[in-house]
Amino acid sequence: QVQLVESGGGLVQPGGSLRLSCAASGSRVSIYAMGWHRRPPGKQRDMVAIASSGNTNYADSVKGRFTISRDNAKNTVYLQMNNLNPEDTAVYYCNAVTVGSSTYWGQGIQVTVSS
Repeated sequence: QVQLVESGGGLVQPGGSLRLSCAASGSRVSIYAMGWHRRPPGKQRDMVAIASSGNTNYADSVKGRFTISRDNAKNTVYLQMNNLNPEDTAVYYCNAVTVGSSTYWGQGIQVTVSS
């Protein structure tokens, strides 16, 4: 079992920045990938960014504005979000995929971009 705890969300004005963190804890399992997804109000949950084996992938809507990074020693993944706009308002979820292909999700954290 892997537990994921997100932090760093909140309310920010358009053009502002936030940094989300997600710390993984629990059984000693090898995590292959960690990433962020989000669910805007009334919409489905979609991938935002994923980091695995030195590679990163981003949704087109966040390329150039968001940066995902991992600290493997701390089993932590970060999402630096710059130049936020109201369309980025969503519940953001951290997830982790183990070497054994099990997927775990955090509880989600609210990010609201509004003036």
